[in-house]
Amino acid sequence: MLQKLWIVFRIPELRQKIVLTLILLAVYRLGYHIFLPIIDQETLAQSIQSQENNAIGRAMQVLQMFSASSVGMATIFGLGIMPYISASIVFQLLGSVYPPLEKLQKEGEAGRKKINEYTRYATVILAFGQSLMWIRSTNAIFSGASIVIPDFSGSFYLLSAALTMTAGTVL
Repeated sequence: MLQKLWIVFRIPELRQKIVLTLILLAVYRLGYHIFLPIIDQETLAQSIQSQENNAIGRAMQVLQMFSASSVGMATIFGLGIMPYISASIVFQLLGSVYPPLEKLQKEGEAGRKKINEYTRYATVILAFGQSLMWIRSTNAIFSGASIVIPDFSGSFYLLSAALTMTAGTVL
């Protein structure tokens, strides 16, 4: 077993890919522990804990189980890769309904590259929309306790947190 692993690491190209993958995984895990700006994490955690016995708390537990992340933590990589997956699904479905995209799909490699480019643009738009909705719904759910640090509120808070989550998704 160790000999096979050693052989894998002796091939330079394969070693580079494995090391890059490990570095990206480390950055991804690190991003899950960097909190969003302006959000009071302690208040958010207390609010979530106080809600755990009612319907909202149970719904968040189910969502957390299926998303494989901590929904209650407002982090940079909080959205994960879901906006990209959603955009990919949308463009796959549009390819069978929308004639210009169907034509691009039939063009081969060049068409696939163009559809991938459109998918990435749509990912940014979806990530921004999902982050806005996540932030607004979190504020609405825990309206009794202000999760925003007192000096910051309103549009600046919403925009900065949404842009941070969007940037985390794009990375």
